[in-house]
Amino acid sequence: MVRGKRQMKRIENPVHQQVSFCKRRRGLLKKAKELSILCDADIGIIIFSKHGKLYELATKGTMHGMIEGYKETWSAAEAEEEAHKSLELKQEVDVLKQEIQMLQMGFRYRFGNRSENETLDELHGMERYLENRIRLVRTEKMQNMFQEVQLLRNKEEMLEAANEFLQGKALEQNFIFNMPPATAGNGVFDGTPVLTGLQSPLIIQNEVFQILEAMNCT
Repeated sequence: MVRGKRQMKRIENPVHQQVSFCKRRRGLLKKAKELSILCDADIGIIIFSKHGKLYELATKGTMHGMIEGYKETWSAAEAEEEAHKSLELKQEVDVLKQEIQMLQMGFRYRFGNRSENETLDELHGMERYLENRIRLVRTEKMQNMFQEVQLLRNKEEMLEAANEFLQGKALEQNFIFNMPPATAGNGVFDGTPVLTGLQSPLIIQNEVFQILEAMNCT
């Protein structure tokens, strides 16, 4: 019979809890020893039971030696991380200092307070700064021009739609007025033109205003 997967939750029965602890503890220590032998790994396990009893395993050397090695490795990793953070902060500070210098030089050039003791490196830095600013201005300018062109295209499409609408209305009105005259019940022309389905100019004007209002909203 196939056993189902056991749900991982706390065992409430103290007897069953102690039995499961002993079995799984022995299995854990056995697997740790096998892993150490197969892969030549240093493994240390510390277990405190429910009643505070200590169980430990050090596959190579002593547990104290493994703890000291862990502390040294952790300290080295922590020191490396701190050094990396310090380097990042130093680079960020250097970049900010350079930007401040470029801004100060830009203000001096703008207000005519140029210093005569500027080095070649400072001039090159100012040139790069101005080139970057020009590039940003050109990018923003192209984006604005693209948006304006898109708006003009949308308005052009709206105008074309309004033009087609008005042409259709004009053809419809011309067709209605060119229809043959109506006759009375005895087949005699009574002089009254047929205007069935003809929209009033006010309705057409309102429709045109709606199209123009939609164009202004865009």
